[in-house]
Amino acid sequence: MGVSKQILITGGAGFIGSHVIRQFVFNYPEYQIINFDKLTYAGNLENLLDLESLPNYTFFKGDITSTKDLATVFSKYNIDNVIHLAAESHVDRSIENPNVFVETNVTGTVNILNQCLKSWSNDIAEHVFYHISTDEVYGSLGNTGLFKETTNYDPKSPYSASKASSDHFVRAYANTYKLPVKISNCSNNYGPNQFPEKLIPLCINNIKNNKSLPIYGAGLNIRDWLYVEDHAKAIDTIFHTGKIGETYNVGGLNEWTNIDLVKKLCQVMDNALGQQNGTSEGLITYVEDRKGHDLRYAIDATKLSNELNWKPAETFETGILKTVDWYLRNDAWLNNVVSGEYVKYYAEKYS
Repeated sequence: MGVSKQILITGGAGFIGSHVIRQFVFNYPEYQIINFDKLTYAGNLENLLDLESLPNYTFFKGDITSTKDLATVFSKYNIDNVIHLAAESHVDRSIENPNVFVETNVTGTVNILNQCLKSWSNDIAEHVFYHISTDEVYGSLGNTGLFKETTNYDPKSPYSASKASSDHFVRAYANTYKLPVKISNCSNNYGPNQFPEKLIPLCINNIKNNKSLPIYGAGLNIRDWLYVEDHAKAIDTIFHTGKIGETYNVGGLNEWTNIDLVKKLCQVMDNALGQQNGTSEGLITYVEDRKGHDLRYAIDATKLSNELNWKPAETFETGILKTVDWYLRNDAWLNNVVSGEYVKYYAEKYS
């Protein structure tokens, strides 16, 4: 079977990226999937060990801030489509060091856009640049309302500002240079392989080790939670059937306050560990609220549902059971991840 597409997936060793890689490698053997990742603290090739021997999967260690790395991978593999996920994504880290987020999320994205223009100049309309973004670019909601694709951008953190900027550059390149682009903005993801600086895997790991569960402020901030495999399937759908130049919001239809989510997770963990109900909840500790903490995010995914026939398969109740089960069955993965730099970062943030 010949190769029909050469798809570069940036950030493919990360949490969401690794699930997207799996979605494409297993479902499209006629595609050649090139995983382009810098392997920072959140990139982990253990997420993809079972793919290494497959003929339609290749890993290329590279940095989106390096124009040389991008030129090399485009030339070597004749890249004709890009799915761009590589990004710094943790709000707390962006508050501590905004410049890293500008360099990776803004300059890195512009570098890839420039490389696409250079490599695809002869037949630009035959290619696709698909940019994965976040609902955080829209800012913060009150108790009512939903983010739509037409919602004005109002980013509140250095992270969301950097992602909003990258979104604007993608649209600018579409308008100015006629680059064929697609964009999607997703809600909070959870599931297997997530780096344990994020709320759900952090709490799973802490419950396992009888450590405190740090909750910002009163825990009343609300997020819409999307199971990561549902997101990977949405990306697949948008890549193949989404319209050029369009934006699609991807949501899980699962709004939870942080405190209610953690209490639900505690119940699931108590059952999984054979503990008395309420044991894990006793670990909850309230800490000083995050600077500029957005109150609520909630996605309206009607456009994606109506136009492309996508809906999430998992409720939060089914998704969290799968997630807890995966982490408890993968002790070695979790133990490897929580060593080194993350341990130092965790101590600094939550001591």
